Amino acid sequence: TKCESGCVCADGLYENLDGGCVPAEECPCEYGGLAYQRGEQIQTECEICTCTKGKWKCVQKTRCSSTCNLYGEGHITTFDGQRFVFDGNCEYILAMDGCSVNRPISSFKIVTENVICGKSGVTCSRSISIYLGNLTIILRDETFAISGENPGVRYKVKKNALHLMFDIIIPGKYNMTLIWNKHMNFFIKISRETQETICGLCGNYNGNMKDDFETRSKYVASNELEFVNSWKENPLCGDVYFVVDPCSKNPYRKAWAEKTCSIINSHVFSACHNKVNRMPYYEACVRDSCGCDIGGDCQCMCDAIAVYAMACLEKGVCIDWRTPEFCREF
Repeated sequence: TKCESGCVCADGLYENLDGGCVPAEECPCEYGGLAYQRGEQIQTECEICTCTKGKWKCVQKTRCSSTCNLYGEGHITTFDGQRFVFDGNCEYILAMDGCSVNRPISSFKIVTENVICGKSGVTCSRSISIYLGNLTIILRDETFAISGENPGVRYKVKKNALHLMFDIIIPGKYNMTLIWNKHMNFFIKISRETQETICGLCGNYNGNMKDDFETRSKYVASNELEFVNSWKENPLCGDVYFVVDPCSKNPYRKAWAEKTCSIINSHVFSACHNKVNRMPYYEACVRDSCGCDIGGDCQCMCDAIAVYAMACLEKGVCIDWRTPEFCREF
């Protein structure tokens, strides 16, 4: 309604994020608080997006992968996005194929073995076994061991300061990337070339989270514990009847847990807040930090925060959150 003095861009030019004036084709795109120049790309599990005239143009990938997360003291996010928590001192099948009644032949099976790690009875994933026919990979005690062989499977092992990574290819069926932080966090990323049914605690990977609690007997369980108990590798293990709330058992730890985990809600992760819902990760962090009461409490807390950082990275947002004083890299 009225003119105001100041600087404006000439006709046909647009202000970029640095306050300069550029033609439309040179406009940058914004994602996660960062600026990307024309032609730059970001990738998600299912899309490749290219910056074009200030807007993202996205193309669906021919093969779409999905990730199942097992982290902390029994937190799982399935391939289809369902979340649940369980405390069980047993071996459980995380994921396997050959689940259909008509074709019960399995080309892979991934098993987690839990051990008690707190006085309140919470468990931590300590050992992962990967069975690929006659080839077996065991992850335990911050290292791995490989035995047997399978000429029909190709695999590669990569290491960095924080993780062990396994790229596994079962030709014509699956490309898998398994990431283990040598402690409690384990990620299974699968891209499949077949519609073979997958089953286990990671769910059935059919795009529908509502039927993820499918038991070994092929019916959808009425609750999480019934579902978890059905995927015990050893049927002689005791069933889980309830899930412990560590903060109720250890109320003296709750204030410390909430304070240290609050970094997830802070400005440090602000670039990610509108990309990944932080509350489930914050709640998991508080729960685990309360539960690890026999030493290793800082490790539990750092592992829980690292899961949120990895979820942010999956969305293209890299957060530099570790410092020499806070969860430093060893």
